[in-house]
Amino acid sequence: MQNKQKLLGLLGLARRAGKLVTGEDMVLGAIRGGKASLVIFAADGGASSLKKFTDKTTSYGVPFTTALTRQEIADATGMARTVIAVADRGFAKKMREYLEI
Repeated sequence: MQNKQKLLGLLGLARRAGKLVTGEDMVLGAIRGGKASLVIFAADGGASSLKKFTDKTTSYGVPFTTALTRQEIADATGMARTVIAVADRGFAKKMREYLEI
């Protein structure tokens, strides 16, 4: 199984476990509050939002990726979102291994 498929499966599992934070404002709050262990931004998301999250994750030292599209995020989580944060260190660590970041 490819790493991307494993990542998507793990993302769905994290969703069912209640370990995802979704929506721009909620994700920004999770980053500021130190609850976000990994932020995933859709590769086809808006440029201004991308800059906002890139700057915020860099300043708070949170791993950040744009490896997935909106459709892939929606298929894995069942929610149409542009940005999600993983609020569990274990899930985030395994996802970073699959992403190789």
